Amino acid sequence: MVDLHIHTVYSDGSKTVEEILKMCEEKKVEYISITDHNTAKQYKDEALTSNNIFSGKVIKGVELNAVFQDKNIEILGYNINPDVINGWCEKYYSEEKLEKQQEICYKRLLNICDKQGLIYDKSKIVKPKATGYVEISIYNELIKHKENYKILGEFTESLGVFFRKGLANPKSAYFVNRIEFRPKYKEVVDIIHESGGKAFLAHPFEYKFENTIDFIDELRKEKELDGIECFHPSANQEERKTLVQYVKKNKLYISGGSDYHGDSKPDIGIGIGRGDLNISKEILEWL
Repeated sequence: MVDLHIHTVYSDGSKTVEEILKMCEEKKVEYISITDHNTAKQYKDEALTSNNIFSGKVIKGVELNAVFQDKNIEILGYNINPDVINGWCEKYYSEEKLEKQQEICYKRLLNICDKQGLIYDKSKIVKPKATGYVEISIYNELIKHKENYKILGEFTESLGVFFRKGLANPKSAYFVNRIEFRPKYKEVVDIIHESGGKAFLAHPFEYKFENTIDFIDELRKEKELDGIECFHPSANQEERKTLVQYVKKNKLYISGGSDYHGDSKPDIGIGIGRGDLNISKEILEWL
């Protein structure tokens, strides 16, 4: 079993690196990658530098936000040089910049909520650390009030739907425009390659595009990918099969992971996602 998509407290996960390593050891995961958002500082953590917990193999990874055609996407980098990635990330994601971005998005979303006539208790909205998303706290407060359900409509289905179809969608009234803070897709792939890594499009069906395969084709025209994350909780069995067929046809590589975050996604388990992942190490032909 492998899990190449895991988050820790270094970005928006709730578990420490040490806790993650212990969990992976207990579950007998053979290969892991801790792919925190927009940072590789997790690889400086003592639990990893002097690892005597996890007996499997650790692939150094990262998940970087990117913008393509005004759409917010994520690119996974594997076998990266953490020092190169961390140096580049300071350009967009220093703690000072993240704090400013969070405050801007906090004000924007509350203003949107007011315009939409949504009910919330501002005192109950707890701002996370700079690497987190204040939008999650706001969403959790909004769905506490049943009066908001008629206004929010399909966004009450899940945080993922609210994020992808609302917050990250330029056509939505709930668009908070985080893409103005994000680097271009080509630049993200370039820095992954410069760091010695391989670049994979993360969870294609998570984005809720009208035609996911057409989008991947357009993406690859601008800058070729090394691979695609074919196995992820956001894709059903048929969608996973579609991605694997696409990858094989286009001679790309396969990755996959649970996208484990801990407390913020309690239904997702390391290695198993929502219970049906169990990704084989056979996908790792690119190592």
